[in-house]
Formats: sequence, C-alpha cells, structure tokens
Amino acid sequence: MTARLTQSWKIVISTGSILTLLLIGLGNHMWLNETEFPQKSRQFYALIAEYGSRLYNYQARLRTPKEQLELLKKESQTLENNFREILFLIEQIDVLKALLRDTRDGLHNYSWNMDRDEDQEPLEAADEEMSNLVNYVLKKLREDQVQMADYALKSAGASVIEAGTSESYKNNKAKLHWHGIGFLTYEMPPDIILQPDVHPGKCWAFPGSQGHALIKLARKITPTAITMEHISEKVSPSGNISSAPKEFSVYGILKQCEGEEIFLGQFVYNKMGSTVQTFELQHGVSESLLCVKLKILSNWGNPKYTCLYRFRVHGTPGEYP
Repeated sequence: MTARLTQSWKIVISTGSILTLLLIGLGNHMWLNETEFPQKSRQFYALIAEYGSRLYNYQARLRTPKEQLELLKKESQTLENNFREILFLIEQIDVLKALLRDTRDGLHNYSWNMDRDEDQEPLEAADEEMSNLVNYVLKKLREDQVQMADYALKSAGASVIEAGTSESYKNNKAKLHWHGIGFLTYEMPPDIILQPDVHPGKCWAFPGSQGHALIKLARKITPTAITMEHISEKVSPSGNISSAPKEFSVYGILKQCEGEEIFLGQFVYNKMGSTVQTFELQHGVSESLLCVKLKILSNWGNPKYTCLYRFRVHGTPGEYP
C-alpha cells in the first residue's frame, strides 16, 4: 500500500514540473515577441548582410564563363604572333637597307645608258634609273643566299630518321588546352630542320646542349659542304639566341643509314655572324652517301635545351638509291 502511494506522488510531482516548465517557456516566448532588439544589434546584423552581399558579388565576378577566358587566350596568342611578324619584317627592312647601301656604293660598276633622247625629261630618266635599281634589289632579295642545291630538303624527298635522332625537348608550358585544361604537350618535330620556313619558334628543340639527328638525303651525293641557319637576336622573342648551336660535327654513313660513321668535319656556328653560315667539309669521301648524321656538341649557353632551325647538305649528285 505504501509503495503505491509513493509511486502516485512521483507521478504528481513529475506532471507538475512539466506544466511549470511549459508555462515558463510560454512566458519567455511572449516576452521575446514584445521586446525590440537594441539599435546596436540591428546595425551589426545589417553590416553582416552587407558583407554577405559583397561576397556574393565577388564570387559572381570570379565565375567568368570559360568561353571568355578562351577568347582572351586566343587574342593574346594573336598579338604575340603579330609581334613576331613585325620583328621579322624589321629584320628584312634592315637587309633591304644594307643592299641599297651596297648597290649605291657600287653604282659606278654598272653601265647605265647615257645616250638618251635630248627631249627626255631629267625627272623621267631619274625615275627609270630608280626603277632599275629597285628591280635589282628585289631580285637579290628573292635569291637564295647559299646558291647551292640542298639535298637535305624535305620537299625534295629528304627525311629525319627518328630512331637515330635525339628525343625532343618536352616543354610543360607548351600545351594544348581545352576549356582551360592542358591535356597534350606539343613540340616541333625533328624534320622541321629540313624545311625553309625559318620564323621565330619554328625550330626543333632537344634537351641539354648535346644531341644528334640522323638524316636520309633526297638522293645519294658526294657531300662537299653544309649550311647551318638560325634566327638573329633581333627577331628572337626572348632577345637572345643562347639556345643556338655552337660546336657541331657532321658524319657520313655509307650503308643505308646503319653502317660505319665517316667523320666529315667539325665546325662552330658564330651567333654574331650571318644567320646563314656555310662550311666546306674538312674531310672528303670516295663514294656517294645517302645518309648524314648531325651531332651538336654545345650551344651558346642555354642549360635547358638547344634549338635547330635549318640544316642543309650540299654536294655532287651520284646515282639514285
């Protein structure tokens, strides 16, 4: 009987406590609804809201469409290409000025027709002489400076045998991009050195200062000379040509590009000289060759890579392979 009374009192006390807590909570809720926040609290929350709005606008500006970013990259590349073309044209203008000076100094070596009609105006005669001079200069500009057949020319049938050629330099900055993501590293192939298009950047690069290229000529020849070509510092985007080859040697190979190497000569490309430099071979061969190997022994100071623009091989043609 006593146990049942004790349990009943516990129930009564618990129920009373719960009702009391509910009444206190209801009273606090009504007090909060009737009480206004202090002025400082309102200013604080307004400041938080303002900074939140600024943060949202900043994030919205950061979310620039990827199409716009790609457009900016293309415009930047176009400007860079235009800049390179301008530098190349400046170099050509310098060449034209030099030719004009040489031609002017040597005018006395040319015989001009002095027996003109008496009624010919002096101004017309001067125009005719100037026209002849301009045509002469343009003819000189169109002529190849070397004036020897190039048997290492790709368009004539020559090629680079990659199995006997150094690996190309891998430049992590030179990547193809898709939606801002670099996915493929690209570089110029070795056979770019067998083509006449010598513009800044159109060169084959290999890592370090020593490398080699195995070249199958357009036909068998008895080699007599070689030509190395590089761009000048004036048109170099970096302002220097430290990656240009310096010391190099040339070897001939008798049997289908796999036989014994025959030393033909060792040379130095002078970066302060003409961009196109021709060297006579120091050692001759008794029979025709189909393949030559170019070995670069050093460059002009670039520790990362060496860049070759064009290499030519000259000689006397022999029998077809």
